[in-house]
Amino acid sequence: MTRYLITGGAGYIGSSVADRLLQDANNEVIAFDNFSTGRREFIEDALKKPNYKLIEGDLLDTAAIDKAMEGIDFVFHFAANADIRRGCEHPRKDLEQNTIATFNVLDAMRRNKAREIVFSSTGPIYGEAQIIPTPEDAPLPIQTSLYGASKLACEGLIEAFCEGFGFTSYIFRFVSILGERYQHGHVYDFYKQLMETPERLYILGNGKQRKSYLYIQDCIDAIFTAVEHKENKVNIYNLGTPEYCEVTDSATWISEEMGLNPKFEFSGGDRGWVGDNPFIFLDTKKIQSLGWKPKLTIKEAVVQTVKYLKENEWLLEDRK
Repeated sequence: MTRYLITGGAGYIGSSVADRLLQDANNEVIAFDNFSTGRREFIEDALKKPNYKLIEGDLLDTAAIDKAMEGIDFVFHFAANADIRRGCEHPRKDLEQNTIATFNVLDAMRRNKAREIVFSSTGPIYGEAQIIPTPEDAPLPIQTSLYGASKLACEGLIEAFCEGFGFTSYIFRFVSILGERYQHGHVYDFYKQLMETPERLYILGNGKQRKSYLYIQDCIDAIFTAVEHKENKVNIYNLGTPEYCEVTDSATWISEEMGLNPKFEFSGGDRGWVGDNPFIFLDTKKIQSLGWKPKLTIKEAVVQTVKYLKENEWLLEDRK
């Protein structure tokens, strides 16, 4: 039996990975979550499984994560502050919840002899990239967000632990992930706005920002594909679709799926907030070379997300 620890195990991606792992009765899954954004509803089915255990705790509590790490073979580290837009309003949060929390996970792994880790990094570590689509070995520019900077620091710590303590890591630089259990990001925000004011939609920036997105199950397929093809001590992959769309494209698809035709209103400028990169498009040839490719287009992923929100409007309640 393989024992897996998933930090952020009740979150969007973490709970979805747990469900995938639990399909194999030989896997034991330990989920660790402080429920700052995680949802107990996401793990209702998992809690019924004999090979699943939930530990409620915070990664800043080193004793708690050390205990959770006992006997663990493999770590999926998804816990993080993902609020990139409001990073400048609480600048310490990215440091604590991303960088320090990641160090605590790595150090607990070292003490407990766990040696493999999957880490959810992010496309914003590329800042305003000069190479589009952006490959994994692109020169790293000046950082433009505290979130991206904190994730890049995490990558550095992981790489150093791999070198110093013989870890193997799989670092995934995600675009925004869409699909079931989605509860944070522009589709959520636009859907909630349109439920309240169906005649208009307020969009940050000029709506011409170009972004890429990936469906959650395609994301999980890519992660497991990379793990199955372990190549190096440090394995870094961009995850996204080989396409992008403008924000107004996505807004149109959301509106159409809701049966609405709102007037778009814009805040102006070429970006939505400080640190928002107006063009994010990652080169995904490396992960595709392993035989993976996304099953859903961006439009299909957006529509699937809207359908999920329609069926789960309890998610529109104010998050804790």
